[in-house]
Amino acid sequence: MSDSGTLTKTGLVDLSGVNKHFGELHVLKDINLSIAKGEVVVVIGPSGSGKSTLCRAINRLEPIDTGEIRLDGEPLPSEGKSLARLRADVGMVFQSFNLFAHKTILQNVTLGPLKVRKTDPKQAEKRALELLERVGVANQASKYPAQLSGGQQQRVAIARALAMDPKVILFDEPTSALDPEMIQEVLEVMIDLAKQGMTMVVVTHEMGFARTAANRVVFMADGEIVEQADPETFFTNPTSRRAQDFLGKILKH
Repeated sequence: MSDSGTLTKTGLVDLSGVNKHFGELHVLKDINLSIAKGEVVVVIGPSGSGKSTLCRAINRLEPIDTGEIRLDGEPLPSEGKSLARLRADVGMVFQSFNLFAHKTILQNVTLGPLKVRKTDPKQAEKRALELLERVGVANQASKYPAQLSGGQQQRVAIARALAMDPKVILFDEPTSALDPEMIQEVLEVMIDLAKQGMTMVVVTHEMGFARTAANRVVFMADGEIVEQADPETFFTNPTSRRAQDFLGKILKH
């Protein structure tokens, strides 16, 4: 890459010099990361390495102390209407689904487009049903979250994120609250999204997903990005001692 190329190339999501403390704890240390449009970046690392905080900082759920995060070239706003607009462009899928218990599946998926995007109700409903079909739960549209399995709820949460037509979707350990047999059904939806070119940042312990769907694996430890590479390189030939130790532990059955 030429020098001029490095200066002008900006990603869809750019973090530069990002620091975050929780009290005395320095959870993000000078994070620099650029995520290109259509790229699937999987963030892995030991517990407490700052992965989830990094994910939550990208949509301002977690404010940062210093540094800058830009989305599509624009700095993240800190509050107000512009922050709501930003959140509409950055989808988020949480560990614990976060669906509204008192609303039907269909209402959960149409709520954002109606309230934030001011979409026409008929259009919002049509789109929601298409998305529920896409994630395989269209037949559950009139049910409430409690009537669905965890895997189904998480697929609804993905449909809800997609309903906003976001520029990027963040996944914060989306399968860690699921029973083992449900994990695959959620990962398959995510793999499908990746194939269709959705920009994704995924914090996960699922190494199989990282191997198959990621364009890039980012390995974090102690609040720092220790190394990053394409999955093949990372899993077969990690360069840092921390990554070697981590993979040695998790890849042994």
